[in-house]
Amino acid sequence: MDPVSQGVFGAVFAQTRSQKKNLAKAAVIGALAGMAPDLDIVLRSTDDPLFALEFHRHFTHSLIFIPIGAFICSIVFYFLLAKRWGLSFAQTYVWSLLGFATHGLLDACTSYGTQLLWPFTDFRVAWDLISIVDPLVTIPLIALVVLASRRKAKRYAFLAVLWVGLYFGFSYTQQQKALAVGYAQAAERGLEVIRLEAKPSFGNIRIWKLIYETEDKYHVDAVKVGFKEPVLWKGDSINKLDIDRDLPWLDKNSQQAKDIERFRWFSSGYIALDKDSPYRVMDVRYSLLPQEIKPLWGIVLSNSAESDEHITYYSERGDSVAAIKRIWEMLSK
Repeated sequence: MDPVSQGVFGAVFAQTRSQKKNLAKAAVIGALAGMAPDLDIVLRSTDDPLFALEFHRHFTHSLIFIPIGAFICSIVFYFLLAKRWGLSFAQTYVWSLLGFATHGLLDACTSYGTQLLWPFTDFRVAWDLISIVDPLVTIPLIALVVLASRRKAKRYAFLAVLWVGLYFGFSYTQQQKALAVGYAQAAERGLEVIRLEAKPSFGNIRIWKLIYETEDKYHVDAVKVGFKEPVLWKGDSINKLDIDRDLPWLDKNSQQAKDIERFRWFSSGYIALDKDSPYRVMDVRYSLLPQEIKPLWGIVLSNSAESDEHITYYSERGDSVAAIKRIWEMLSK
């Protein structure tokens, strides 16, 4: 998730293991530890554009790394802050551990994919419960952390934990409703679905992106679910990437061919040839509007590249302001 959300989650859980007089200090250390795993963004390669994608949400986000990462954080935070505050190293470690532990689990609740079980598997865990940015979960937590710190009252920290449980529980219920609509639509259209996923749209858990995988295509819809009848926006479809058909010129032993498979792993298999370019392979999972197939990122190939030459990575944000306005209109229906 976004750094603010990661920080406030770390702050909340650190506060639950703090004395009343130290709630503000616990929040600071918990928040810093909660954001720390994303320092993996410094792992980049000037020659390999996919290196950063492979190592973001990698070992720093795994469950087995939590005590190690927390120990590193506690050393830094103890000498920078905690020692001057009169806190023990043990207390610093507890808060760092709680903050650090929230990060990978929270990221796994999004759709991006997190290697929680590294090094035992490189499977990217994505529970699709929450958007990368969701103000309805983050803003109440910020308010409760501040209240706990200012009033020296742990009950606000526990209220924050309760809010997290209720919000994520409601999100799971919403997801199941969206999936039910998706399966009904697939049956109505005669789609033989191999895989169906429901992913929350930007900033909310009312409107969900439905992605249907059939033998040769991906289909997408958007659906709004809640306490009323679902509202469906029928979307587009696109052929799944077939290298023999779509990229007949590609040397299958080349680095570009290997990069396609790396990108396939990163995208959980949801890749297709961009309709607007015969040399761009896109990640179907993401678009500004949930009923569209308009990639936010992908890779660019070249039919004149050397055998050891990497692909190029691209990202497109489009008109995000117009997209947010459109999502708001959809929420208002």
